[in-house]
Formats: sequence, C-alpha cells, structure tokens
Amino acid sequence: MKTKITELLGCEYPIIQGGMAWVAENTLASAVSNAGGVGLIAGGNAPIDYLREQIRLCKEKTNKPFGVNIMLMSPNADDLAQLVIDEGIKVVTTGAGNPGRYIAAWKEAGVKVIPVVPSVALAKRMEKSGADDVIAEGTESGGHIGENTTMCLVPQVVDAVQIPVIAAGGIADGRGMAASFMLGAEGVQIGTRFLASEECQIHPVFKELVIKAKDTDSVVTGRYTGHPCRNVKTKFAKKLAAGEKDGTLSPDEFEKLTVGALRRAVVEGDVESGSFLCGAIAGMINEVKTCAEIVKEINDGAEKLLKL
Repeated sequence: MKTKITELLGCEYPIIQGGMAWVAENTLASAVSNAGGVGLIAGGNAPIDYLREQIRLCKEKTNKPFGVNIMLMSPNADDLAQLVIDEGIKVVTTGAGNPGRYIAAWKEAGVKVIPVVPSVALAKRMEKSGADDVIAEGTESGGHIGENTTMCLVPQVVDAVQIPVIAAGGIADGRGMAASFMLGAEGVQIGTRFLASEECQIHPVFKELVIKAKDTDSVVTGRYTGHPCRNVKTKFAKKLAAGEKDGTLSPDEFEKLTVGALRRAVVEGDVESGSFLCGAIAGMINEVKTCAEIVKEINDGAEKLLKL
C-alpha cells in the first residue's frame, strides 16, 4: 500500500508503532521497522545516555527508517531534541505539548516532524509551524489522551489541514486501518497491538493483562491532574479512579502514587502499584505474534477491504 506517508518516510507500509514510554525501545522499534513499518524509540523521561544507547542499538539492528518520540513535558526534552539531530534521526513524533520551538532546527537537519494532536486547533498550529504531517489521536488510545474520539477527530483534522494525517487510537487490525483510510487518513499509528508482540520487552504480567483484557477493562485516571491516562483496569487503577472520584485522593497525592508507576508495570510487572497503560482496543487482542506478522496482517487486511 503506497500512500503519502510511505513516500514521506520511506517505509513499505503506512504503519507507525506508537512511542510508548519504557516500552518502545530498540528491540521493538527495529522489529517494526524491519517488518516494513516505522518503529519508534520513546524518549519519555529516560536519561539522555540511555536514549543515545537505544538509538545506536537500533541502528545496528535495522537499516530501515525508524524514529524517536519526544514527550515535550519531559524535563530533558531540550536535550533529546538536540540528540535526534546529533544522531541523524530522520523521523520525530512529539506528544504532550507544542514542539514549535524545535521545528526549525529539526527541519534544517532533515528531520520529518510529526506531532501527535488531540484537536483540530493544535493540528492547524502544527501545520503553520512546519510539521510534515500530524497524528490525530483519539481518546481510545493508551497512555496520555485527549477527549475526542478517533472516529470524530480524524475526519475533522483531515478537513482542516493540507498535510497528511495519521490516525491513532483504537486501531488493532486491518478493519481499523481501512476505516482510518476511509476517514481520510494516509497512515495509522498503533501502540497497544504491539504490546502483545514477541519482540516487545515488557514484563510477562503486562502482556498477560493485554491478552486477557475484555472490552470494558480499561479506565481513565488523572483527569483532575490535567494529564489523563488510559490504563488496564487493575486494582491499583481502580483505586486511583475511586480516589479521584470521591475526593479521598488530592491531585498531589495522586501524583505521588503514580511517580514511577509506568516503569513498575513495564519492568517489574507490579500489579499493586504499577500503571499498565493500554488502549481500549485491548479486548480484540488475544494472542502474541511477531511484529512482522502483526504488520503484514494489518496491512493485508486493510488492502483487502479497501479493494472491495
């Protein structure tokens, strides 16, 4: 399938792996890129030396295009913005803020800039700032989310900007990809489906939670902190949601409980105090497959539907 995204990024399939903090490291990113998509290494709040190592390891494992995701609210965002230039990275996605102050330097270095946007207004601002395309991410996504759904957001963003749009949120198979294309998208970003890949390095407990999840097994917490996140509905997540709802947890107390919670989930599989970030589509994911199988299955399924 050839689209504006495959032409822009030099990939075989218009499928980008989500930049999931502590999840999207060199093994997963290189596997997705080798499968014909575009793998991402997530910056998150990780130390710059660690991220430099991840980038260089990824280069050893693939000669295909891969990128880096920068969470703009991270305290090391400035350093990571420079690191991608120094390391010759050609694709950068951004989230949790406006990357406008970095775009000129990135463009001069030949970086393709792809901000994640939760609204039409931000999509327009990103286009004016020089973004090459945008990822319109619906509230169905795992991790940090906006309020608009993918079905509603994507066509409105497509109508509002001239640059290509990538759909994200609630996409895990060829049907989701085909639907995104019918809404006007030129590609898709997929995160949760890759949690259940052989190459994903998350703790086995995390993978098991994804595989066993039902359609109602995700919950959004942290809206009153200004940083809502979608999680697997564990006891810990339900505790956070209840404390937020009934006022027994102040925003400050909530933040203290969740500091380091994602790492505890990804690395330790700690269901007592870990935040297992995951999209609402997890109920559709029932088995672990290789990244190559996942990418081809999604792309082939979409092509079949779009040719009917």
